[in-house]
Amino acid sequence: MSEKIYFNTSTKFSFKRSLVNLTTRLHHTVAPKHATKVARKLLLTPVRSTPKNSEPKGLIKGEVTSRDGVLKTYQLGTGPTWVLTHGWSGTASQFYPLMEHIAKQGYTALAYDHPAHGESEGVYGHIPAFVHGLEAILDSADDVAGLIGHSMGTASALECRHRKLEDVPMLLIAPVLDYVDNLFGSVARSGYSIRLFEAVVSEVEEQYRYPIHTVNPYQKLSVRSSSTIIVHDEKDKFTKFSVSQRAASEMENVTLVATQNQGHGRVMTCPQVMESFDKLIG
Repeated sequence: MSEKIYFNTSTKFSFKRSLVNLTTRLHHTVAPKHATKVARKLLLTPVRSTPKNSEPKGLIKGEVTSRDGVLKTYQLGTGPTWVLTHGWSGTASQFYPLMEHIAKQGYTALAYDHPAHGESEGVYGHIPAFVHGLEAILDSADDVAGLIGHSMGTASALECRHRKLEDVPMLLIAPVLDYVDNLFGSVARSGYSIRLFEAVVSEVEEQYRYPIHTVNPYQKLSVRSSSTIIVHDEKDKFTKFSVSQRAASEMENVTLVATQNQGHGRVMTCPQVMESFDKLIG
């Protein structure tokens, strides 16, 4: 169900949306604890997507233990490591074509399924789980040369304070740099009670000691000194191209590569992504 909420871009009047708003507000008023429990399951449970691409020859599967359970890893190639982190309701398999390209350039591509995604353990997905999962992957990785992220994976990468990311280049694909606005905007468009959603957020904040008001990928990107290339489709319906455009104009070390007709998902395997990776290692 969360897929329909977070990937709903319609702003037109909807009777169904109005009904959702009415029923969720009423539920929260009458039975707040039960409503929060139901909302947590509904809003924080990603879709377990099936693999998007065929496994490349030589792919090595592994496991890394994180705070939220065992994470499945997928490694290809030899040499310095580029870590790949996918987005909400995604899987590492979305990166297979890019991983093959990385391996051919003499690097190790290390992707993984986030908590509650793909073949990894975990029940709920949210930014603290994404960040802690990435930290566990980085702890296990040697000679990290750079990071590639897609969508929500870019937000968690920029939020991550791991020392292995301090001075490495990044390739951000369809990034969600305005994470908090994007998140609350998606929930608001669904009609779901914002007060109820805030109650869920509050529980996660307390559990992980991770205040949502501190989440600001745009600001974190602005203070990075290493090179970053953003590849973003001009008509992306789910993350704002205009925000990436502003970042490139305001930040000296950020370059924007605009694509057309690649959408939010297909852009992950477009030629501009491969070319941008080559530029970062060049």
